[in-house]
Amino acid sequence: MSDTIIRAEGLGKKYSIRHEKREKYVALRDVVASTASRIKQRLISSDQPISQFQEDFWALQDVSFEVERGDRIGIIGRNGAGKSTLLKILSRITEPTTGFAEMRGRVASLLEVGTGFHPELTGRENVFLNGAILGMSKDEIRRKFDEIIDFAEIEKFLDTPVKRYSSGMYVRLAFSVAAHLEPEILIVDEVLAVGDAQFQKKCLGKMESVGQSGRKVIIESHQMAAVEKLCSKGILINQGKVQYVGSQTNAISRYLENAIENIASLKARKDRLGSGEIKVLKMDVTDYRGHVLEIVQSGQCVDVNLYFEKSSDVDYSRLIASISVTTQLEVPIFLQHNRLTSDDFGHIPNKGVITCRIQDLPLPPSCYRISYSLIQDSHYIDGLKNALELTVVDGGFHPSGEIPPTSHGVCLVSGSWQLKAA
Repeated sequence: MSDTIIRAEGLGKKYSIRHEKREKYVALRDVVASTASRIKQRLISSDQPISQFQEDFWALQDVSFEVERGDRIGIIGRNGAGKSTLLKILSRITEPTTGFAEMRGRVASLLEVGTGFHPELTGRENVFLNGAILGMSKDEIRRKFDEIIDFAEIEKFLDTPVKRYSSGMYVRLAFSVAAHLEPEILIVDEVLAVGDAQFQKKCLGKMESVGQSGRKVIIESHQMAAVEKLCSKGILINQGKVQYVGSQTNAISRYLENAIENIASLKARKDRLGSGEIKVLKMDVTDYRGHVLEIVQSGQCVDVNLYFEKSSDVDYSRLIASISVTTQLEVPIFLQHNRLTSDDFGHIPNKGVITCRIQDLPLPPSCYRISYSLIQDSHYIDGLKNALELTVVDGGFHPSGEIPPTSHGVCLVSGSWQLKAA
């Protein structure tokens, strides 16, 4: 018997986009005249076709992959890459334009949390309604009812119409119903990003237990940490085409590499925060001699430099410059700014460089991202997220030369040890 549970071959999905030219403002007399003209034209030449503007858009093109028993798949890619379209095809919600997909086993889809909830019905009634829509039998719903309600934590409001629920309560109940299915294949589309932090953690735990129970899980998410934890393999989709199929770690690395490549030079970046009187046009990392570093070592003394230009004569004597460092999975590591160190810049020239010196860089070997901001009196002047990538390799942070891996922590700490007799 083949171990292949899902097989997609040459999947493609084409949508037709119709464009219509509209005037910004049309007077009533123009509408009447235009209507009369169209009626006259049809009477004169009824078989003349009406001009239409139509564009074909391929959301997916030639997508092929296989999922074997025991695989937990994470589908990742930028917004508009075609991830949700692929899941809809696998869920039989939409038909492909080209190719086919074979699925072996009972499939449950969690593409839109709360689909099938009726606002006038109570939470209790919606559990049975939504469970039936998702394929659960009445006995199965009754058997799991207490577990579903305990997970959602809405016992007090169980007999209240869901239209009176807060958005958080609604989401918790909807996810709980869907997550307690027992399909052979569970397809989930970005629902792990809903709810508060505590509930997200709870959802991750539930999805992890589903995957470990042997059921097949296919997850689409922008949360790379969730994909890293829950999945064993990754599929990277870019502009409707499969770019990589393999381990989830490699898929995430390639996705993040693409993201870095797509970051334009700082001058051209359009995603800036702030009013823009001062703009950082370049960033780099140098050693204490001023040599630009492509790679830095753990424990090394480094300067993070912000090269700026000022376009206003306003005095920015209270300027606060900050840098923040995160992992590639956007886990915050540290924030540093000149107010913490009581360093006052004084008068800001029209051109210059702001430098943050970091003694004994406390980062274990990995790749990191640096963001910056310029603020005065709680007013953003300039700021960019993920402005610079920083690659760190082994160095001499500890006297022994040994550096713990990132799996043991994302920051290095200097310390000393001693033992005294009691």
